[in-house]
Amino acid sequence: MVCNEKLLVISPNDKNKDKKYIQKAIDRLKANGGGHLILAGGTFYTGPLQLCSNLHFTIESDSRLIFSNIRQDYPVITSRWEGRETSIYQACLFGDHIENVILDGTGTVDGNGLSWWDEFRKKNKHVDHARPYLLSIEHSQHIKVYNLKFINSPSWTLHPFDCNDFVIDNIFVKNPADSPNTDGIDPESCQNIRIINSLFDVGDDCIAIKAGTEDAIKKIPCENIVISNCNMLHGHGGVVFGSEMSGNIRNVAISNCTFTDTDRGIRFKTRRGRGGTIENITISNITMNNVLCPIIMNLYYFCGKKGKEKIVWDKNPYPVSSSTPAIKHVRISQLSVMHIRSCAGLIYGLPEMPIEDINITNSSFYLDSNCTPQKPAMFANAPELTQKGFFIANTKNCELNNITISNNTVEKVFFNDANDNLVLDL
Repeated sequence: MVCNEKLLVISPNDKNKDKKYIQKAIDRLKANGGGHLILAGGTFYTGPLQLCSNLHFTIESDSRLIFSNIRQDYPVITSRWEGRETSIYQACLFGDHIENVILDGTGTVDGNGLSWWDEFRKKNKHVDHARPYLLSIEHSQHIKVYNLKFINSPSWTLHPFDCNDFVIDNIFVKNPADSPNTDGIDPESCQNIRIINSLFDVGDDCIAIKAGTEDAIKKIPCENIVISNCNMLHGHGGVVFGSEMSGNIRNVAISNCTFTDTDRGIRFKTRRGRGGTIENITISNITMNNVLCPIIMNLYYFCGKKGKEKIVWDKNPYPVSSSTPAIKHVRISQLSVMHIRSCAGLIYGLPEMPIEDINITNSSFYLDSNCTPQKPAMFANAPELTQKGFFIANTKNCELNNITISNNTVEKVFFNDANDNLVLDL
């Protein structure tokens, strides 16, 4: 070990020895008001780590940080899981009420998730506590994550929650395609987030923006988010809004990204009972290939707690209340999409709350004639939409302009229910 009051450089440990020696190094720096911890020279084995303020934590390119899969090593805390407060194993890398933290280097952070995934499957999703995130930082500010590789996360990989000024730049996230709930990054109830120059290849959504469910104790918006220059390789969705959006999601700019082999491209999902509004979203210059459906706005999303109740799937109008969700003010332009396996787009609002002020322009969509018929989204009584254009229901003041749809078997746009002031210029 090389050390002074503000710098610690530590060497690899033995797998069967002290799992807390990296935590001891962090605590030593914390006692001195922070400092720089460097892992160099091989493979490091550890239990979960709790970060501190004013910490610069570097994992060098020749180093790999592997987390324990022994349940007893992980404290059980109360935190957000799928939008509501519950008991959860503490994240592998965890920070709470911290600031001025840098995580960097070109090394690897390995969540050792196989046994967590197997336990989740064998117990039919019923476990005592939710699985740990690989990295979760809560109620914090001025956080930067640079250049690292994150692999084999037990559940969501990166989870900023109630954070301000959080930068993710040039990271690589890789989880197996069949690993459950292993999203790439899920900013939840955060402000001023930048996700740039990164690659995601995961078992669930690549990036999912969230703001808690109706069961969340405190409703906090997720807002002022930039996603740019990212590659999405595999995943259930490229960039997803919701379905946990009760605290509102707003002011999001997505640009200059590629989506390959993601089930959905840009996906908005929510339902009655959630409340909240998704608004002021700008999406531009996106290239997609081999996706199920490039654009989905679905207010009948039925997964999760209470998802099978009648109020979720009923197509009849309901009274508008604080629990009625809304999507409005979305601008999508310059999409180039090849080999679509279902339909070009699904925009499905509620009869009592139409999806409002959506503008899709200057984009091209090429449908795959050899694909197996599939439903584009998870909602009750979904129509068959393979090799079709845009399905639009319950909208207000929406416009499709300068859109090319190729290789479709029916009309470019088809409708169900009411669409007020829909403008088509195809």
